[in-house]
Amino acid sequence: MEISRTAPPLTGPVVAAQEWRNVAFVHWRVAATTVAPLLPRGIVPDVFDGSSWVGLIAFELGDARVGPFPPSPVGGRFTEVNVRLYGVDERGRRGVVFRSLEASSLPAVLAARGLFSLPYMWARTAQRRHDDGWEYASRRITARPSGVGPGFQLRISVDTARVVDDALSDFLTSRWGLFRRRFGRIQWLPNEHEPWVLHPAQVAHLRDDLCAAAGLPLVTHAAPDSVLYSEGVTSRFGRG
Repeated sequence: MEISRTAPPLTGPVVAAQEWRNVAFVHWRVAATTVAPLLPRGIVPDVFDGSSWVGLIAFELGDARVGPFPPSPVGGRFTEVNVRLYGVDERGRRGVVFRSLEASSLPAVLAARGLFSLPYMWARTAQRRHDDGWEYASRRITARPSGVGPGFQLRISVDTARVVDDALSDFLTSRWGLFRRRFGRIQWLPNEHEPWVLHPAQVAHLRDDLCAAAGLPLVTHAAPDSVLYSEGVTSRFGRG
């Protein structure tokens, strides 16, 4: 499957839909051998310019719905932060592999785990606008005596006067499916949305424990190799 900024149309019913708003994409180059052991069996690292990539993505998720039902009035809008990798299956389908997803809505966490087998974690998450960009924060809630786990803080500055449209940005953001393990086998869950409108951004501040907790220590100690921002899209998921 070639990388395309335009999603292939879903061929079956829409099983879920969500808004993704004010999205920060922060990425680092890593060796394919580093991420290969973290991918499900049968999925190999997707590579661009000789490297695989680790993504740390923060955004506001809203109007989440499952099947034909309207958005839930409880916990239907929250900040999400996820750690993701990129893989290819034996059929050549490219997709995201989530290592973790932080969300402040416990109903959404339980639903995503139960219905879609995604590794959502309950956390205190938030975001806010500042003069020339956005700030995002997360702190995982755990059963530790302290009650808190890995945390994350990010502040980016955005150049909304410029648009990024190149092969790397397409590789990192034009992902029309995700891989998940469900009932003992790997499934590919397709999605579609309008093409991203991406702007260049810079990291003004980053403190991250999430990548290390996801099995990727030291990655975020280095400066990121790509930082992008989008006002967002509305995404729809089909059946695998």
